[in-house]
Amino acid sequence: MTNTPTFTRRKLIKGVTASSLIPLLGSNLIGCSNDSSRRGTNPDQAIDSVPADFNHGVASGDPLADRVILWTRVTPEREGDVVVDWELASDEDFANIITSGSGVTTADVDYTVKVDAEGLDAGSTYFFRFITGEKTSPVGKTRTAALGSLATASFAVVSCSNYPAGFFNVYREIANRDIDAVIHLGDYLYEYAADGYASSEAEELGRIVEPLNELVSLEDYRLRYAQYHSDADLQACHQNHPFIIVWDDHEVTNNAWRDGAENHQPATEGDYGERKVAAIQAWYEWLPVRPPSSEREIIYRQLQFGDLVDLLMLDTRIVGRDEQVDYTRFFNGGIIDVDTVRAVLADSNRTLLGETQRDWLKGALTESTARWQVLGQQVIMARQPLPEPVARAFAIALSGGGVPPEAVQAILAAVRATNKAPEDRTEQEQALLDSAIPLNTDAWDGYDFEREDILTHASQVDSRLVVLSGDIHNAWNAQLTTADGSNVGVEFTTPSVSSPGFEDALGAATARTVAPLVANLIEDVKYANLSYRGYYEISFSAEKVETSYHFIDTVKSTDYSVLQDEGKIFTVDRNRLTINET
Repeated sequence: MTNTPTFTRRKLIKGVTASSLIPLLGSNLIGCSNDSSRRGTNPDQAIDSVPADFNHGVASGDPLADRVILWTRVTPEREGDVVVDWELASDEDFANIITSGSGVTTADVDYTVKVDAEGLDAGSTYFFRFITGEKTSPVGKTRTAALGSLATASFAVVSCSNYPAGFFNVYREIANRDIDAVIHLGDYLYEYAADGYASSEAEELGRIVEPLNELVSLEDYRLRYAQYHSDADLQACHQNHPFIIVWDDHEVTNNAWRDGAENHQPATEGDYGERKVAAIQAWYEWLPVRPPSSEREIIYRQLQFGDLVDLLMLDTRIVGRDEQVDYTRFFNGGIIDVDTVRAVLADSNRTLLGETQRDWLKGALTESTARWQVLGQQVIMARQPLPEPVARAFAIALSGGGVPPEAVQAILAAVRATNKAPEDRTEQEQALLDSAIPLNTDAWDGYDFEREDILTHASQVDSRLVVLSGDIHNAWNAQLTTADGSNVGVEFTTPSVSSPGFEDALGAATARTVAPLVANLIEDVKYANLSYRGYYEISFSAEKVETSYHFIDTVKSTDYSVLQDEGKIFTVDRNRLTINET
């Protein structure tokens, strides 16, 4: 564009009240129009648009068969209204514009822009851009979901991108993959201050966070999102693929639950509810997520990809979760009081999802006619029982306390006992195995009754259940079983984009030693990699799921390599629902 467009109020009102606009207080959605004459010429009715630029890239998300969310953010020269034009075309040169529109963004939504582009063809690739004044955004590429019979559907799955921990090389790798969408399972950003978690090398890497303080206010969260969206690798990934996103805890603060969080101190940080509202507002502003028609806390939703995949995105963090069981509260003589912990975890009233979301999920599983029922959610669902000394060591590691030297010896002893026939075990070895408690009570292991309810229901309605998870920063996969040992489905856990994993607490050499031992010790776990950052790509066909793990050698430099020897491919047959390495 070479000339500053002039917008009339009449045309602008037409754009912002179009049928595609989801009415929501404070929404940053603008409207659709196929009216190529939307730029008026009457100077008496002109909108005074502040000059602005596109410094934060473009993005798309929540693809349906006939629509997709388009997103950008403008940086104005000064405070004031900014008029933004948008176009979506079937070709990269924009010779065939399918739909377009106009709107205004303001400081009230941090100058973000969100469009629900409607009337699109299913399973189709589109290109989009935004225009303000003489500035044009980068061209984004997106894709709608398919309808009807579908041969394949494929996704890249990621979580846990920590800016000061290192570079977003994983996003760079995904940017040029041939996939239908990126599924982001949360911890899109971290709320810590500049001297907080995983920041020891931030200055050396040139990745000191903004603002320097821990995120508490709306302005804090907005500044951190702006910094993330300034990252070239993240921009490239957003520019090339639609994202399907849910939050985890760090989008608000560490170990968040329905009414509070481990990392929130009311005495110095104010009311938790106000902090959560601010965090959620910034999340909606800065990410290509379709706003709900009612409560902003409700992000669980269903997306369909032809007859292959019902993708059920869950919230296991904010809307319903009861407070986590903290093992440190159950220490007795330096060890965990196993009996007391088990009694607490067995409480049938404990919920991860909340009643409303749980009923919605069970209903969706019942009604689904797709070949695969896929849960996109934050935390590990599989059972992960470990002998008390081992669980205690990992609990210390997960809390950032480092792993005591005797932990590895405890793991080795447990593995030796596991590999013996029961009659050959010593009394001490059997007692060690009998002390098993969950690895991580922040995951579904801390909400066993509800997990059993969901898995039992999935089995009863003959779901072909595939669970996607993240949060733990390392790669895992496991069978999903009920309490009686029945196999119900499979789970694949993605490593982090940049957040350090168990290798940071254990040491690199120990992590490589321990990984296969953990898989050997936990019956349902079939694979663990405790060493590298990465992602996995999961592909669905009528009779098979194929999951390929991809790892990189470093996040401490932009000069990195893909670790071909570490890559793993697993398949799942629809009829048997068991994980097989290929």
